[in-house]
Amino acid sequence: MPDDTQRFGDLLIDMGLVTEAQVHEALAVQGLTHHRLGEALISLGYLTRSQLQRALATALGKHPVTVSERAALGDILVGLKYVTPHQLDEARREQQKSAGELGEVLVRLGFCTPQQVYEAMGLQRSMASEQAMHQANGARLAANGLKVMVVDDSPLACRLIEEGLGVMGYEVEAFDDPLKALAAFEALKPHLVLTDLEMPGIDGAELCRRLKETSRRSVPVIILTANDADAQRVTGLRAGADDYVHKGASMDELTARMESIMRRTQETERMRRLFARYTSEEVVEEILKSGEVNLTGEKREVTVLFADIRSFTSVSESVPPEQVMAMLNHVLGEMADAVLASQGTLDKFLGDGLMAVFGAPVHHEDDARRAVDAALSMLEAVRLRNELPGMRTLEVGIGINSGTVVAGSLGNSRRTEYTVVGDVVNVAARLCALAGPGEILVGERTVRLLGDTSQFEELAPVRLKGKTQPVPLFRVTPETVEVRVAGNARS
Repeated sequence: MPDDTQRFGDLLIDMGLVTEAQVHEALAVQGLTHHRLGEALISLGYLTRSQLQRALATALGKHPVTVSERAALGDILVGLKYVTPHQLDEARREQQKSAGELGEVLVRLGFCTPQQVYEAMGLQRSMASEQAMHQANGARLAANGLKVMVVDDSPLACRLIEEGLGVMGYEVEAFDDPLKALAAFEALKPHLVLTDLEMPGIDGAELCRRLKETSRRSVPVIILTANDADAQRVTGLRAGADDYVHKGASMDELTARMESIMRRTQETERMRRLFARYTSEEVVEEILKSGEVNLTGEKREVTVLFADIRSFTSVSESVPPEQVMAMLNHVLGEMADAVLASQGTLDKFLGDGLMAVFGAPVHHEDDARRAVDAALSMLEAVRLRNELPGMRTLEVGIGINSGTVVAGSLGNSRRTEYTVVGDVVNVAARLCALAGPGEILVGERTVRLLGDTSQFEELAPVRLKGKTQPVPLFRVTPETVEVRVAGNARS
């Protein structure tokens, strides 16, 4: 080859940009196209435009210029898994003979479609423009605090996504081995995971399934794949993926999907934090799964339970404050556990008592039964506590009532609580106030819902504040308590 071409080829080899074999391959193409050596190397995908310009600057003794790095089209097509490395090599050999553009050759050989070539070229241009913007600003955009885990067995695909998201301010950790990604997941604590679907070892669907089995199962997962088949999308979504994005999508579309999912995730976590204080983990998961909770207020058929420690004020007057708190925490803790065990909602603590709701936010057909079971469990827990050595004897009175309430989240941006309001609540509270030590008083609607009046002793109707007519009143019979205690003893 001419001396100038030879020296430039040697320079490219010395800079580690290409190999000697690649230079000879480019020279063969150059003989057909009459392009310069650098252009021939670019057409073969061995050199990028910015690498060529830096090499030219070095050859001319100038400082390398700052240009937009542009990934080779062939590498992008391989990274997107539109073509295999073997197919790319075959296309490049064919290109030497025909002197056509690499994309045209790949299409002609049937290795990919024109649409896939256009998508790869669009991604190539997008990367260049994003990096140009990055260089023009002189520094990386301020991080938005979101950490993204990228998993793809193609190192190039990892790099493409890592660079694209990095320019937009995301903190990115990329893995080309899904098993390594799985091992690092808990410690890395990403806010979101982007994973390829088709990978050796474990595929994206299996990776997603395993991630959703960890303690950080709420982290959203987006499946990235070049396969448009419905079956592939369904596989990923059934494994627990939160969304599906085609690999040919623009970086703008990908980040828009990510932002949308993060907004949904933040709302889900807000609901989780809100309800985790009041109800069992099983109920929280049911709430999040169904997504049918109306926080702004809705009418619900519920059973409300109030429980109160009798004569606690007089007891606390003769006990040091720290012992008062210890007693309260012990008894109220046992009572709260009884509510959660029956999958009720702990509405609030009320000094030396509590309020619980069965039927909101999650409805069960036997909410009235669950409330009575919880009340019986409370009495049993207090009885067992009183039998412990050195314990002051405490007694609890309980009131239960059923009916329609308005359930929702009350408060403002600084403090919010989920609760229920209505006449049903007022009656339950007054029944609790009437209940004697170790007594469970129940409203008429609750008895009807249970359908078995033999469990209750009907008492004389009572007049309650705000009621024009006497209110029917029932008490859980001693036999009910005895049956419950015997059942606990047998279990």
